[in-house]
Amino acid sequence: MNPVLAVSGLTVVRGRTTILREVAWRVRPGEHWVILGANGSGKTSLLKVLHGHLPPTRGEIAVLGQAYGASDWRTLRLRVGVVMSAFVAAIPPAEVALDTVISGKFAQLDLWARVTAADRTAARGLLRMVGATRIADREWAYLSQGERQRVLIARALMARPELLILDEPCAGLDPVAREHFLAFVNRLAHRRAAPALVLVTHHVEEIMPAFTHALLLRGGRVLAAGPRRKVLTSAGLSAAFGAPVQLRRAGRRYQLRVPRP
Repeated sequence: MNPVLAVSGLTVVRGRTTILREVAWRVRPGEHWVILGANGSGKTSLLKVLHGHLPPTRGEIAVLGQAYGASDWRTLRLRVGVVMSAFVAAIPPAEVALDTVISGKFAQLDLWARVTAADRTAARGLLRMVGATRIADREWAYLSQGERQRVLIARALMARPELLILDEPCAGLDPVAREHFLAFVNRLAHRRAAPALVLVTHHVEEIMPAFTHALLLRGGRVLAAGPRRKVLTSAGLSAAFGAPVQLRRAGRRYQLRVPRP
């Protein structure tokens, strides 16, 4: 089987700044990855390259067996679901949740495509799956942060993607909403025919048991990539964040302790 994602020698240079340097990374079917790194480590830039919004300077990228430069990335984008905070401001305040979900089928923000009854049925089913049935007809402006994240997940699933990227999806959520959201992500990962998940976060507390692998970035370089149990260590995270930290297990979850200076 083709890897879901294959990156080798990926380098992005803008002006005199090297944003990503010789990044190598491979995601295989059945794997769910978490990407960790300090601010400025290259996490968001890597996602922009994968989604076609930041052209690489050099290197090779293949998503779902399709090579960058040899495939229509606009079509391929429909097979990659993305949830990121930048979408929040781009959705019209008066758009109802159901329409926001449907827009994912067309990779649109601000739905304008012709919608069928089947589209509406599918979207309602996804809202039910994410536990948001009651807000289907509520306008975006009146959704809570937690509700918006669930709607964005449903939107990302509307095109039945094979890869789902979650870019800091818990930002702005209160502790209860965060735990409910993470529990949903963990259930999603265990569903039959679930897409490969990639979670970008600063917080080890958000790494649910379903995530099998980890990628550590620092200064646009890969520090470590592989099975979670090997990559997530106190030494590895200290290197990633540029400060001594202590990683602890809390049941099936993690905690990070930062010693006082």
